[in-house]
Amino acid sequence: MTNKKAATLMSNTQQPAKMWSGRFREPLDRTFEQWQRSFPFDWRLLPHEVAASKAHAQAIAAAGILTPDELAKMLPGLEAVAQRPLNWAHRISATSGQVDYETSNQQVAAAIVASAPQAEDIHHYVELELTKEVGALALKLHTGRSRNEQIATDMRLFVRDAIDATTQGLIEWANALITLAEANANHVMPGYTHLQRAEPVLIAHWLLAYVSMLERDLSRFTDARARMNFCPLGSGAIAGATLTLDRTIAAKALEFTALTTNSMDATSDRDFMLDFAQAASTLGLHISRFAEELTLYATAEFGFVDLPEAFSTGSSAMPQKKNPDLTELARGKSARLLGSATALATLIKGLPLAYNKDLQEGQEQIFDIADTLRGLLSVLPNFTRKLTFKSERMQTSAESGYLNAMAGATYLSNKGLPFRKAHEVIGNAVRMGLDQGKELNALSLVDLRTLSDFFDEGFYAAITLIATVDCHNVTGGTATAQVATALAAAKHRLASLTAGGAHG
Repeated sequence: MTNKKAATLMSNTQQPAKMWSGRFREPLDRTFEQWQRSFPFDWRLLPHEVAASKAHAQAIAAAGILTPDELAKMLPGLEAVAQRPLNWAHRISATSGQVDYETSNQQVAAAIVASAPQAEDIHHYVELELTKEVGALALKLHTGRSRNEQIATDMRLFVRDAIDATTQGLIEWANALITLAEANANHVMPGYTHLQRAEPVLIAHWLLAYVSMLERDLSRFTDARARMNFCPLGSGAIAGATLTLDRTIAAKALEFTALTTNSMDATSDRDFMLDFAQAASTLGLHISRFAEELTLYATAEFGFVDLPEAFSTGSSAMPQKKNPDLTELARGKSARLLGSATALATLIKGLPLAYNKDLQEGQEQIFDIADTLRGLLSVLPNFTRKLTFKSERMQTSAESGYLNAMAGATYLSNKGLPFRKAHEVIGNAVRMGLDQGKELNALSLVDLRTLSDFFDEGFYAAITLIATVDCHNVTGGTATAQVATALAAAKHRLASLTAGGAHG
């Protein structure tokens, strides 16, 4: 038998060691082979790879590459491959008993990776495992496609799922903040600028500030999802598929909105990953700000909030301590999210068209972002629900330090004194109070009238705590009626998202 005939026979009857090995004479350096493998981390794309493979199988069947009988055999074979993690989980559970989610996930990952030491990546793994299910028929599946479009598709599907999970977690956390705000609807706290006491605000108003941030985060993730929901299948390696495929078949099967319009861009585009990463980093900033304020407010120096014991730990050396572990870790996770987003942007910025293997590095950044967000949003809602405010301490702080000065200036302005002059007069009154060791409401009318004839008995009613809060009676302000309206509106918006799905 000639070498040519032998090679032809081998190609028709058995699978090559690599998906690309036909051109090469020498085997890969063993160390390089293990170093360049992505399967140890991209194995988690298995459900997305299988879904995309099913969609592609339908497309090539429509093109006449697969017969109806072959398609009927191929699809269950792919589904059997998709069940591999579940099978391993059952084996591990039967061997070691019940284990927590993280441990089980790690064990399943290790088992899957160890079960296929020859698999270069998730695409190669699925081909190898599908061959076990359906034999040489598995080799037909790669007709009309490239790994470049496969990974572009898989990552879009992964990011889409991660966005959906994140938005649901965000809605739950925002609802927890609203519930906490309703429970503290009439309680007052000092508001700060420059970390100096500024004006009294309702606790609910402060909490709704974070709800506003989360609503913007929701919009960013929703926009990112809409922008990335285009199907790359049919793009080939760079120039498009070599078969006349009906690309809409795969797009519809995978619930993509439409098709990508340029094959070079489709295989190299990772904007959707950047959008997700950047939205996640902004969310991380918001989480960190919330965590920072609570960490401060829980100190003895502030004494505004009692952190739940179920989310705190103690000191191994100092028996009296209750440490704010959740808020500190949440603050730290924002650095992780920012780092991943920066690494991803740095990775992509210098790449020429079209696909480059550098992009393999971006997968781990996205996986880490998705895991980090999942972890944060698994604890923040319940933590928030269990927060307890020391409302009396907060109110006392809001009633001292001349936080009603703005209300005093507004009172004089309403009496007809130009605001700039009213501001100066109240500043003089504050200085008088400091000299006498008194708050504004404790200064005598006689003393106040030495500063301006516009003062009268009505001044004292205008600068009470509730009057100071309620003088901000404008949309978006902290006045009691405005905050009640804002709470109802926020509840309605979130209920709409919950009922209709965050993506409509």
